[in-house]
Amino acid sequence: MRRTLLVVYLFALATLILHVATGGSYGYFRDELYFIDCGEHLDWGYVDHAPMIAVLVKTSRILLGDSLRALRFFPAVASYQLVLLTGLIAMELGGGVFAASLACLGVMLGPIFLGTAALMTMNAFEPLFWMGCVYLLLLLIRRDQPKLLPWVGVLVGLGLETKHSMIFFVAALVVAVLLTEHRRLLLNPWMWLAAAIALTLFLPNLIWQYKHGWPTYEDLSNVRRMHKNVELPPLQFIGQQILILNPLALLVWGAGLMWLLRHRFRVLAFAYLAIFAIILALHGKNYYLAPAYPMLFAAGGVFWERFRGWRWVPLALVAISGVALAPLTLPVLPVETLLQYQNAMGIQAPKTEIAHNGLLPQHFGDQFGWPEMVSAVAAVYWKLSPEDRAQASIVAGNYGEAGAINFMGSKFGLPKAISGHQTYWFWGPGPNTGEVCILLQTSLDDAQDNFRSVEVGPEMNQPYAMPEEHFRILIGRGLKTPLRELWPNVKFWN
Repeated sequence: MRRTLLVVYLFALATLILHVATGGSYGYFRDELYFIDCGEHLDWGYVDHAPMIAVLVKTSRILLGDSLRALRFFPAVASYQLVLLTGLIAMELGGGVFAASLACLGVMLGPIFLGTAALMTMNAFEPLFWMGCVYLLLLLIRRDQPKLLPWVGVLVGLGLETKHSMIFFVAALVVAVLLTEHRRLLLNPWMWLAAAIALTLFLPNLIWQYKHGWPTYEDLSNVRRMHKNVELPPLQFIGQQILILNPLALLVWGAGLMWLLRHRFRVLAFAYLAIFAIILALHGKNYYLAPAYPMLFAAGGVFWERFRGWRWVPLALVAISGVALAPLTLPVLPVETLLQYQNAMGIQAPKTEIAHNGLLPQHFGDQFGWPEMVSAVAAVYWKLSPEDRAQASIVAGNYGEAGAINFMGSKFGLPKAISGHQTYWFWGPGPNTGEVCILLQTSLDDAQDNFRSVEVGPEMNQPYAMPEEHFRILIGRGLKTPLRELWPNVKFWN
């Protein structure tokens, strides 16, 4: 037992070291820049995400500073905790040293887990709440301790404040419990206390949503109506699950699913199948299911542990292929080398959004172009006359641009950017009238429709940035409709 636990901690520590060592590579991710701004506007809700990530970013900046490596330290710690949880789940399923090692290795080197832990987003923390609930469920089943259920309520409540998709995993767990002999838990008084705790913790965000007209629902409805995300048929969705987890790792988590279906812990298999069906029915992105896989890796480790003669085969295959695939999701290679490596491997990261077609996959491409854009905006701003500068507004086309201006622009003396995109719309148009606007990602036709005169500025063409960030900066003068009157019409939630 102690030896197994020591091995689990060693894998977790290795994971932490790996992410801390690579956390300062490339640049700030688009969403990270947005979350930094959200941390400056702490609230109980935001248009497109729950509030926890803003609190984490704000805390990180206070404790560790603003460097890229500092910003990504908390996700590295989350990855450490996820590998640790995976090993503990394997142990609760009856696994020893080998089972825990194989399970931890699969999660440590899984491409989707490497990628999400490399960025300060809610995706790095979401699996902790899913797998925390699974671990507590195993404990209370094995030890018949329903008094642990209130702690499940705490995890569910905090999970909902981290990412709203927690509700789908809770639904999947409920379905799984109903399908097994554990259904009696749903009538246990401790379960009702757990539900009350979860609702209490989630209530502030629910109240915020109600007061603001349910913006997250509106945002998701717009995404669905616009067909923004890639919607996969079942077979392609399954294929992408295999790809993002490492194709050879199917030997582990696939075996784990089969093993769970035949054993007393089949409730976990039913939970996986239920959340799979929910996400598939909702046309969710391929990585939405990723937080459910650590428990399958844990079960797969237990399955392979009994094959003393063959068990080293899946471990070697997962280790070798995991290392080979790591540069595709972890920023460890110079960009030019990465492009060559992608071509040599013949593997491209699957798209999750239809419009993203860059040289790099989105998780890398969205880390490029921001310093160049801010520098170019600063050059335009300081070429304005003093009178124009005094009333100039920087109008960003999306939250990445606004976040970059607001985070990186202070050293250039830039005013805060405004935008109608996502939660920026709630933060308003700022103090200026819009008489002079520096426009980012606005078409010339739209600018000429809204301003009396338009000047064309420099072009943004950083080769590795996403295609949408290739645009000309425009300077509009003489806004035909005062900015505050126009603001209700610039809302853009997607």
